[in-house]
Amino acid sequence: MSDGPRRPGRERRESGQARGRGEPGEQRGRPQRAGPRGRSASRPAERGRAGDPPRLAAYTVMRAVADGGYANLELPGELRRRRLRGRDAAFATELTYGATRMRGVYDRIIAIAADRPITRIDGGVLDTLRLGLHQVLSMRVPPHAAADESVALARQVNGAGAAGLVNAVLRRVTEADLATWLTRIIPSDADVTTALAIEHSHPEWIAKALRQALLGHDRATPQTVDAELAALLAADNSPGEVTLVARPGLSTLADLESAGARQHPHVPTAVLLAGGDPGGLAAVRTGRAAVQDAGSQVVALALAALPRGDTAGSGPGGRERWLDLCAGPGGKAGLLAALAIERGADLVANEIAPHRAQLVAQTLIPAVERAAAAGLDLEVRTRDGRLLGGEEPAAYDRVLIDAPCTGLGALRRRPEARWRRTPADLSALGQLQHELLDSALTALAPGGVAAYATCSPHLAETGFVVADVLRRHPDVIEVDAREAVAAVTTGWADLLGPGPAVQLWPHVHDTDAMFLALLRKRS
Repeated sequence: MSDGPRRPGRERRESGQARGRGEPGEQRGRPQRAGPRGRSASRPAERGRAGDPPRLAAYTVMRAVADGGYANLELPGELRRRRLRGRDAAFATELTYGATRMRGVYDRIIAIAADRPITRIDGGVLDTLRLGLHQVLSMRVPPHAAADESVALARQVNGAGAAGLVNAVLRRVTEADLATWLTRIIPSDADVTTALAIEHSHPEWIAKALRQALLGHDRATPQTVDAELAALLAADNSPGEVTLVARPGLSTLADLESAGARQHPHVPTAVLLAGGDPGGLAAVRTGRAAVQDAGSQVVALALAALPRGDTAGSGPGGRERWLDLCAGPGGKAGLLAALAIERGADLVANEIAPHRAQLVAQTLIPAVERAAAAGLDLEVRTRDGRLLGGEEPAAYDRVLIDAPCTGLGALRRRPEARWRRTPADLSALGQLQHELLDSALTALAPGGVAAYATCSPHLAETGFVVADVLRRHPDVIEVDAREAVAAVTTGWADLLGPGPAVQLWPHVHDTDAMFLALLRKRS
């Protein structure tokens, strides 16, 4: 990971490996393994108090993320493996998510405190430092305790040499608070967007894109956009409460109240869980409820509630046929299936990736049983959604296009996403989004309605896609999504922008930044 030759002796100090003793797991920053007969593989002088389980859990997840994993998928299993609950689980969660979100700030500080570029610090040691800085600068952990625990963690997972580096860096970092450090890492000549990007730990290109989205969706004016951007970037760093969906006909709020859940103030199917592991709830384990952002729920609710034309449905006996074109991993499909059953409709959940299609099938198990009892069909297919319209033209009455996107609207729930996406992703995703929406509109029956949604507010993934595709479909019109969203929510009627599409915002609606356009094919 070096960017050039190192001076003699530096490699051992930076990587934390005792000369000639690094095992494969250690070289990737994994916790050191025991030697023969269960003894530590480190020398006696290197042994000492180990890192505690919550910090070890956070470190392990961060290394998995560095290898391509996702924090929201890795962390629950790690908490269960280490039997962390309550305050310990909450501490490990905040440490993992916070250190990952704020690494843009922390890496700049580490470079100053370590007096070297971060590219010359081993990845595992760098994660240990990030965890230490988060405790020192952003959590209510006493500085001496944060430093001592970080050194103990480094000694266990990185080696004695790394422990010395971690100790030196953290001692220097604790000499100033976060506000002071921000004045040191933000260039004095930085423009407002660059300064906000650094302060709130976002890549600059994302901050610029979000600024344009605020203007383009008429959330902000040139006079207010700086304040709006600051609020949006700050919201991306605030995790919020866990939101669950109580799937209609399968679960109710009463099923979840015993675990401390309470009704969402704006979305009728959503409940909020202040703490604990959602996987521990019986309704979640059995698929009757699930973790799902309230904005994501609104997309399915609005599509299901939008009135159709006077024509009969396209299914047997004149009932409606619904299509979820990009159903994996199954969150919206699970809610859409429950709504379809309530309305006496059939549903096809389509997903191109077989492993994601399996997740959809698993999600729909409770709904499939209920649909069968009602004489309705719920089917999971594994097909290319770009081709489906040509294969089944005018075959569906309601179509959801939850298009693959950059995920820039879900940065608060996916802390690593901001560091993985690049501007180059927009080109490939944009072509895919155009092709999927084009296919969906071809599959839409006369009088039918479609919902195009992304968990990104980027203009190139939202309004531009809809406008471009509608030019090729003169028989399709965009309808006012604000009316549909207002009809299925409470208290948001005045917070839905100028229309016709709806753009939700973390700092306004406390949801992901979901975009929704509703389209109708003329009868």
